[in-house]
Amino acid sequence: MKRDFLNLTDLSRQEILDLIKRTATLKKERSENIPHPVLQGKSLGMIFRKNSTRTRISFEVGMFELGGHALYLTDEQLQLKRGETIEDSARVLSRYLHGIMIRNDDFEEARLLAEHADIPIINGLTDKNHPVQVLCDLFTLQEKLGRVENFCIAYVGDGNNMTYSWMEAASLFDFQLNIATPPECTTPGTKDFSHLKNVSFFTSADDAVKGADVIYADVWVSMGMEAEQDKKMQLLQPFQINQKLLDQANPGALVMHCLPAHRGDEITGDVLDGPQSVVFDQAENRLHAQKALLEMLLS
Repeated sequence: MKRDFLNLTDLSRQEILDLIKRTATLKKERSENIPHPVLQGKSLGMIFRKNSTRTRISFEVGMFELGGHALYLTDEQLQLKRGETIEDSARVLSRYLHGIMIRNDDFEEARLLAEHADIPIINGLTDKNHPVQVLCDLFTLQEKLGRVENFCIAYVGDGNNMTYSWMEAASLFDFQLNIATPPECTTPGTKDFSHLKNVSFFTSADDAVKGADVIYADVWVSMGMEAEQDKKMQLLQPFQINQKLLDQANPGALVMHCLPAHRGDEITGDVLDGPQSVVFDQAENRLHAQKALLEMLLS
């Protein structure tokens, strides 16, 4: 029976722990030049309706290193732009491919793709959530802290798809999640997680980072939201992650950012490049964690 990965909660807590363990193995094998062609003969279609650096390269290289093949597909290369339905596209692509990763603006489109495809569908980012990123981040926290529970993470900035996926993670694992956003930039889907006692909301970045072991940033203006740029840039100025804010967290608190970063906006360059930043290790780990996910879903 095929499995899709549209939400982090499509996996159980134990399955995520197993993937974290497998990610560590794949990362170690790669560092030792040990091949692992477990998806030899398999093909992954990658539908990009939103551009990306990390998502495209990490999935494409990941499939290559697993012995498979990845196809980069844009609107210009598919008939979706000319009116072919996502349902028909799902049925056709299922006859050619072994899995599809989709990165787009519309979670409902990804859901329809999964509903009508006979092969696994992976959410590479939608307007609702970004589960592959948080899966990778959990591995990074295991790598850096030695655990994925019993810590406090403060997300500071715009309420967006990343905050939704972090709330999904908080529903599976026992850590404290503090979300600091301006009242006008509240996190979408908070009602879905209103029952969680380990998620708290703040309108002050200073209050949110007190006692935090991790501070997390994302861009202030997501792709497709450029019309709100001027408004958000003004509202989010007090939510910049800088050394002054970092000093209010626990000593040695980690700094994470899912990238791309706009230095001087949501995070200062000295913090991004500083000794507490794990941002570029985090970016690398997209490759390793997604390889573990691909192996699980496509093998």
